Amino acid sequence: MNRRTISRPVRAAAALGVVALVAAGCTSNTPETEDTSSSDSQRAGSSNDDPGDKITIGFSGPAADHGWLGAINSAAQAEAKKFSDVEFKAAEGTNDASQQIAQVETFINDKVDAIVLLPTDGAALTEVATKAMNAGITVVNVDREFSTPFAARTTILGDNYGMGVSAGTYACKLVKDKSLTNPVIAEIAGIDALPLTQDRSKGFADALKGCNQTVDNRVAAEFTVESGERVASNLLQAAPKIDIVWNHDDDQGVGVMAAFDNAKRNEFAFIGGAGSANAMRWIKEGKMEATVLYPPTQAADGIRLARLLAQDKSMSDLVQVAVPRRIVLDAPVVTKDNVEEYLPLGFES
Repeated sequence: MNRRTISRPVRAAAALGVVALVAAGCTSNTPETEDTSSSDSQRAGSSNDDPGDKITIGFSGPAADHGWLGAINSAAQAEAKKFSDVEFKAAEGTNDASQQIAQVETFINDKVDAIVLLPTDGAALTEVATKAMNAGITVVNVDREFSTPFAARTTILGDNYGMGVSAGTYACKLVKDKSLTNPVIAEIAGIDALPLTQDRSKGFADALKGCNQTVDNRVAAEFTVESGERVASNLLQAAPKIDIVWNHDDDQGVGVMAAFDNAKRNEFAFIGGAGSANAMRWIKEGKMEATVLYPPTQAADGIRLARLLAQDKSMSDLVQVAVPRRIVLDAPVVTKDNVEEYLPLGFES
């Protein structure tokens, strides 16, 4: 169940604008007149957002059984609607790998131009994605990676390890800013069996090493409100004093906050994860210190990339204008200082 140092976000979607102008070389002291008939100049003189060839993009993702996935799906659809040259075909969300494979088979039979695919299971969808690529259909892999690079033209990901690094780095900042001596740091993880949870926890632990700190109390939930409340209650009973808490997921964070409220415990700095709208509202209200984004824009960015690739367009703002093979989005920390900037990206839990 997937849902990232503190910095401004990597705006992958916004980077798909006008291709940078390639300067003509000079062979003398007199500047040469630029050849405006060159393909580079033609691309530089037009916007990638201008209508192009009509294309069809198929989209398949998991069932929207929590806020982050709901935001993933709705953002993809909303992005596609911005382009008059895109026909958008969305398959029904499913957590059944066999059903999702059948959806991709339908896209292949329909001869769509591109498929944006957030697989229920990357390994399980690898074969059918490779089949689509072999049929000449551009595949954009979102969030959960396939088992081979041959299954997709490009992959766009959130950064689970970086998410932990951001949370741990911010925790270290709090230790310094608050002059905390021997701080008690707690962690409320997601499902421990998932690699994404393991990556987040490793990033958090690695970042804490930078200020000579470790996690003192750790519990794991299940990315649900109910499990968040249950394990947070257990944590509070086991730890009479806590200075900093990092919760991996803002959806389960609704339950975590309920446990804090029920126990009337607010002595600690509460850091969340994923970037829900309610978490950002809590930040504005002073009930929460921060949250770390796991961008719900990944599939929307995937739609933009699929459109560029299907229309044989290039990517701007890079010297190498071709669309990269792999894009990992940033995991910025949202605080009261920048919450207004990120609130439009927040999803409802």
